[in-house]
Amino acid sequence: MTTARNLLDRLNLRSPIIQAPMAGVSTPELAAAVSNAGGLGSLGLGASGADGARQMLRQTRALTDHAINANVFCHRPARADVTRQARWLDRLTPEFARFDATPPAKLAETYTSFLADDAMLDMLTEERPAVVSFHFGLPDATRIAALKQRGILLLASATSLAEARACAAAGIDAIVAQGWEAGGHRGCFDENAPDAQLGTFALTRLLVQALELPVIAAGGIMDGAGIRAALDLGAVAAQLGTAFIACDETSANAAYRHALASEAAQNTVMTRAISGRPARCLSNRFTAWSAEVPDAEVPDYPITYDAGKALNAAATAAGEPGYGAQWAGQGAPLARPMPASRLMEVLKQELAAG
Repeated sequence: MTTARNLLDRLNLRSPIIQAPMAGVSTPELAAAVSNAGGLGSLGLGASGADGARQMLRQTRALTDHAINANVFCHRPARADVTRQARWLDRLTPEFARFDATPPAKLAETYTSFLADDAMLDMLTEERPAVVSFHFGLPDATRIAALKQRGILLLASATSLAEARACAAAGIDAIVAQGWEAGGHRGCFDENAPDAQLGTFALTRLLVQALELPVIAAGGIMDGAGIRAALDLGAVAAQLGTAFIACDETSANAAYRHALASEAAQNTVMTRAISGRPARCLSNRFTAWSAEVPDAEVPDYPITYDAGKALNAAATAAGEPGYGAQWAGQGAPLARPMPASRLMEVLKQELAAG
């Protein structure tokens, strides 16, 4: 059993701060800066193939000797429904027409789930990052055993006690308690099951009381006061994502950064219309369009994302940035633009101030 203190010691963390993986936003430079500052930097590899993921890991290793977290997606492979996909493209056609564009003729499953990605497993067992974390569920026992045999510490997101118990039973070393406030994709194992929408602090305390595994609080935490509150509830560390988006080292584009600093940050929206899975986004043109769209009409993740990316590309080419996947949590108005190393120092100072 991995104890809370052993978790931090094993990773040689000087601060109980984990940078959320944030596929598409995190970079080797960001992860390295966080790890060099005493936290745990993370790479979101769910949208990368094995070769691209290997390159990101090696680029990060060139910048830091400290532990790095490699995150992969464990979603159920998409079930293609030709009729539903055709209807989805028909629904999107007027939005494409705003920009003198047409939807793609067909949609593809853009990301391969780790559940079926043998090349990614081979790469991870060869490269041996200190940590591998899972989102959207868990891989099978064979994959978990292969990673553990290489001395890799395993984390997994859970949005409920039932999911956390499944993680514990599978041999996961620590649980990331992802609250409803969190930005980006909700880590629920089954996106179509009832969701209690537990907040970060309620979920964290529930898991701390019910499980012996270390718990990492995630969702809406933006500063040292939030980190301290999570630790006071029994979490061993806090995972922050939105707090790092405005840092110099992320790949967030100018439109994303502008939106994060605007009134849009006051009203984040949970939607599945962008990607096919529930995800919290800054309020924008896409979330406004999706407000009346029934979940049952949205194709599976990540097939829906193929359409969303195409629409965003058409809109962006026409000078409209409001169709991007501008993921952010409910703490978005508290984001502070600065280099990641500086933000880490500020967070540590705020945490120490108590």
